Amino acid sequence: MISNIDHIAIAVHDLDQALERFKALTGATEEQIRLDEVPAEKVRVAFIRIGNSKIELMEPLDPTSPVARFLEKRGEGLHHIALETKDLDAEIARTAKEKLLPLSEPSEGAGNKKIVFFNPKDTGRVLVEFVQKNQE
Repeated sequence: MISNIDHIAIAVHDLDQALERFKALTGATEEQIRLDEVPAEKVRVAFIRIGNSKIELMEPLDPTSPVARFLEKRGEGLHHIALETKDLDAEIARTAKEKLLPLSEPSEGAGNKKIVFFNPKDTGRVLVEFVQKNQE
């Protein structure tokens, strides 16, 4: 079951500059911000916690990364919406019954979370990510 909007991701050219803009916009403190790199996606990210959700700013580390290609094609802006689940495998099985298949096998995302993306062609032209937090 989907339990929460985990984050809304925005692709940016310059993470430091975008982070300053969003700190000013949201009034976020340093305690609300977490920086990370996601080698599998070739991005550097900043998460700004707002209530139970986050805004994720993503800067490509490699010109061949999916985020770099997104920026080249569309420019800065909304990249994806991430929905939280406690059981990613169960959600993949559930959506498969609805003929909604992920773009690839689950992988490791920021914060060592298990993630999978769904094709925007199947989701109203919005890239959707399912996120499963680590079981601690």
